Parts: sequence; structure tokens; C-alpha cells
Amino acid sequence: MEDKIRIGISACLLGQHVRFDGGHKHDRYLTDTLGEYLDFIPVCPEVEAGFPIPRETFRLFGDPDNPRLVTCRSNADYTDRMIAWAEKRVRELEKEDLCGFIFKSDSPSSGLVRVKVYTPKGMPEKKGVGLFARAFTRHFPLLPVEEEGRLNDPKLRETFIEQIFTLKHWRENIAVGRCMKNLVDFHTRYKLLLLSHCTVNVRAMGKLVAEGKHMPIESVYDQYENLLVETLRMKSTVKKNLNVLEHILGYFKNQLSADEKKEMLEIFDRYRQEFVPLIVPVTLLNHYVRKTGEPYLKQQVYLDPHPVALKLRNHA
Repeated sequence: MEDKIRIGISACLLGQHVRFDGGHKHDRYLTDTLGEYLDFIPVCPEVEAGFPIPRETFRLFGDPDNPRLVTCRSNADYTDRMIAWAEKRVRELEKEDLCGFIFKSDSPSSGLVRVKVYTPKGMPEKKGVGLFARAFTRHFPLLPVEEEGRLNDPKLRETFIEQIFTLKHWRENIAVGRCMKNLVDFHTRYKLLLLSHCTVNVRAMGKLVAEGKHMPIESVYDQYENLLVETLRMKSTVKKNLNVLEHILGYFKNQLSADEKKEMLEIFDRYRQEFVPLIVPVTLLNHYVRKTGEPYLKQQVYLDPHPVALKLRNHA
């Protein structure tokens, strides 16, 4: 990709020696694989907030919904200092045109989910969110966010990467100009991909596009973007994908032989039983799209949503 997708990331995941002990948590999948397509903007809350390397470790303490950030040994409270820095930093990040953020799991500043919060009795509860991660998600509620550990889950990884690629294309659509023609074009190209996440939302988006000419264009785009983000945050499933695959096959009802249709349905059934991954039926459908030149399907992002090298549809 000539124009990489800009993503915020916890600096230690890039191999920067910013952790409390001067170490790092370099994630090779992020830098070596995703790094081919992403432009990383590193952030280390502790270092950027002025804490030294090495430093005493921190932990969250008290109410999981409003925890304090304290040092583990001396029990010094640095909550206000971290919150003040975080609120300033998220405003600075507005100019970076980020399409998402990858946080460091379990971190009292950057953990996104199930961060340990210690009770007055010293017992940890995995109910917290890191102070910077909380500030970021509040300031950028529509941006895709994930933790590096959760990206080891193939389904969560696919969902997150679909979100950031789609958001990049959405912004490119906006850059061309906010008008109904461009919105219709975007919705047309993304309709099948969105259907693989939520049919109800796609109907609402289709209605919005159809009636948009009677509304202020800014309002139409804002409503569509909210629905777009909400839809892509829903996981696709085998059942949802089969609905899309069968819909695509319908475009070939007069162009494929009886044997070709039978073979396609057999592959669908193998996918339904999770004997083969999604890439198998999609590859064969792409073959028929190239063979027939079917114009509507040729423009469908669903059939080629992200670089093949990422192997996101290779898991059964």
C-alpha cells in the first residue's frame, strides 16, 4: 500500500525500551506483518507523562469504574497527573488522522479490558480499564480499538482489521466530497461486507441512503458513519457469511452449469460444517466473477476486503 493506514499503538509493542524495567514487549506480528500496511504512531503513557526508566510499577486501586493509579511499593497516587496528561495527549492525537489504536494488555494505563483493579484488602478484580485507554476511547468513540493479546484470536483480528481498512476507505470517500452520489457508491461497494456483520443495520443504512436526498448531507453522513461503525463491531459468523455467499451465488443462476452449482453448494456445506475456511468458497466465487465479468460483484469489497497476505479468512 502506497498510503498506509495510520494507527496508534503502545510504544513497547514496537520494541521500544519504555517499560518499567527498561524492557519492551515487541510484537513481531504487528511490526512485521501488519506493519506492511500500517503506519504506527507510538504512545507510552508513563514515559510521556514524565515518569523515568526504570520506575516503580503502577497498579489500579479502588472503584473499577473510577480507579486510582498508585505505585505498587510506595503507594504514591499519580492519578491526577496521568489523567491530565491523557486528556492533553488525546487532543494532540486528533491531528494524526488515526484509524484505530492497538493497546498493551493488562497495563494500568493502556489496558483496554479486564485490567486488574485492587481492592482495599489487596485482592485483584479484572474489571478495569487503563487510564489512558479510557481517555482515548471516550475522546474517539468511533475509532476501532483492540489489545495486542486479543489479536491472537483469529476472529477478533479479522474484525479489527476489517474495521480499520473500511474506516480508511470511508475517509477517502469523504475526502472526495460529501454528496449522495459518493455515499451511494460507498454503500454499494460495501453492502455485502456489511451484510456479513448485521442485516438489520444494513437495511437501516439502505433506507438512510435512499432517503438521504431529503436530509442535510452532514446529517446523512454522520448517521451513516455511526451505523457503519456499529455494524463492523459485530462479529461475522458462519451463518451470516453463508447468507452472503448464497446471495452471491444467485447472480450466477443463468451462467453456471448444473455441475458447477452443485460443486459450489457442496463447498458451502463444507464451510457450514467448518471443514474448510471462508477463503475456500470466496476464492471459487472470485473465479466465477472473473470468468463472467458480473459487474455488481466485481465491485464488492466483501470478495477482497483486505490483503491476502494477512490470511484473515484462512481459519476454519
